[in-house]
Amino acid sequence: MFTVFDDELDRTAREIRDRHRSFAAGRWTGQDLESHQLDAFRATLEYVKKHSVFYGRHLADVDPASITSTRPEQLATVPFTTKDHLRQEFADVLSLPMHKAWIFYETTGTTGRSTPCPRDNTDSLHNNTALTVYYDTIFRQYGDEQIIGVSGPTELHAFGDTFGEVCRNLGHAVAKMWPHSPMVGFDRALETLRELRATGLFSTPGMALTLAKKARAAGLDPRRDFRLDVIMCTGELASPSLLENIGEVWGARVYNALYASQEASVMGAAGRDGALYTAPLLNLYEVIDPDTGAAVEPGADGVRTGELVVTSLYQGSKPLVRYRTGDLVRLTPPAEGRVLPAPTLEVLGRTRDTLTIGGRSISGYDLEELVLTHPRGYLDYQVVIDAVDGRDELTLRLELPEDRTGLRLDEEEIARAVDERLGVPLRFEYGPLGSVTTTGAMVSWKAARVEDRRPAAPDEERAAALAVAGGRAQ
Repeated sequence: MFTVFDDELDRTAREIRDRHRSFAAGRWTGQDLESHQLDAFRATLEYVKKHSVFYGRHLADVDPASITSTRPEQLATVPFTTKDHLRQEFADVLSLPMHKAWIFYETTGTTGRSTPCPRDNTDSLHNNTALTVYYDTIFRQYGDEQIIGVSGPTELHAFGDTFGEVCRNLGHAVAKMWPHSPMVGFDRALETLRELRATGLFSTPGMALTLAKKARAAGLDPRRDFRLDVIMCTGELASPSLLENIGEVWGARVYNALYASQEASVMGAAGRDGALYTAPLLNLYEVIDPDTGAAVEPGADGVRTGELVVTSLYQGSKPLVRYRTGDLVRLTPPAEGRVLPAPTLEVLGRTRDTLTIGGRSISGYDLEELVLTHPRGYLDYQVVIDAVDGRDELTLRLELPEDRTGLRLDEEEIARAVDERLGVPLRFEYGPLGSVTTTGAMVSWKAARVEDRRPAAPDEERAAALAVAGGRAQ
């Protein structure tokens, strides 16, 4: 509604909406998209060089007019932006002063200095419009009488504002709940979901499982006593098998709804078919070798696997240029018959979270998918890695419902899959896992889900996760 008080913003909002709708409907050619991305990339370079203290120095030798295509050899003439740059340069990265923003967010700061992430109206209009258009393909399946719970990590996070506005755009009521807040807590959050007969929920995967655990502890059945149709998960690594399990526990369809960060905003969003689509009107995407920084060549199937690099294609408070996300992805070209005409992403975890087990390398995403493909009905999980007599061993810890309702668990089948992929034995433990598994969005998936006992040095992220877990309302 704020746009009606500013004629220019009102026009801009309508232009952005129409552009995204046209793209989503498949009315853009490949040349249309290439031209848009090239023009917007050069506009971002010019904008940040002029307005950002950091980029004025960092891109001093870059002439935006010299970039004549988005081919890798052209992009390679522009230096990367890294997380260290953001931490060291702090507010100097910004292209607008704080008072030009409409809201202030920041990174969590659990494993390093918090960095400012203000958003102005341009930022929010671009990102929230893309999400509105993409999520419309999902929510329209469930009719017009929807109430959506929004359960995010902190008040200084974009989670609540973003999903609240997107649901408002789509005509759905919203209830914002922060179960870890001592003023709300899990009992009240569950009561709210139940009393309102909420039909949907935005949360992290860990929060969706924790709410199910708390419901069962209160004598409630998530499937019977709640009416959730759809759960939109974000904020943490989420393999298809984990999402399917959450869906079985709640009796709902579960989506990996969003890939984003406080720094880079929206980088991927779900469509009705469950795929995680890129947002090529918002970002220019590159995939690089995390060790060399060189562009990754696509395989025979067109898929590129490596570290994701993004450049903002809109000019707001904090556009980033060739930002190394530190995330390992698989990027797949658009395909005929998909819900949206954009490439799709699989986010495999942070590059530094890749594990070597039994002498074989495996991403966090693939490890989670490996151990969780077969069990269903569990309420939480964690993986422990030990070295016994020089040989790696895994333990899969599962928290199960007391009455084992809906549980499907074949230890031999899971152990066989792990042996085939990693060549290591797998053991099982059952019991409560505590709060550390809820810290993935605050610290990292690895700190929350993997206890690696092999390193001699203490794991700083694991220690940070335990500290966050100890300080949360239970």
